Amino acid sequence: METPKIFESEYHFCEILWEQEPVTSSQLVKLCKERLEWKKSTTYTVIRRLAQRGVLKSENAVVTSLVSKEEIQSAESTEMVARRFSGSLPGFIAAFTRKKPLTQAETEEIQKIIDSFRSDTKEGL
Repeated sequence: METPKIFESEYHFCEILWEQEPVTSSQLVKLCKERLEWKKSTTYTVIRRLAQRGVLKSENAVVTSLVSKEEIQSAESTEMVARRFSGSLPGFIAAFTRKKPLTQAETEEIQKIIDSFRSDTKEGL
């Protein structure tokens, strides 16, 4: 199943949901008013739209996500690399590090991800 696309404002809403879930829709209205300066009607409209697209569900006034933050981030980053860098992850990393050099901690974390990927690939053979 393809991960649903969400817009920037919806992503900020989802961050609140992911932090608080399960959460009542009335509590979401309060949180969105505080953090996003949204009106009650805006929050309910976003809940309805995201429910229609399969991002969340709202049952008995309790809202929970159907798509995780990691799934959304993965889908968006994959799409961005495909669109802007012809699908080249090394091309993306090279462009990213031209403006923001990696810290030692970031380099080590990336190396762990690569090492984990290599070991998972070897096990799959």
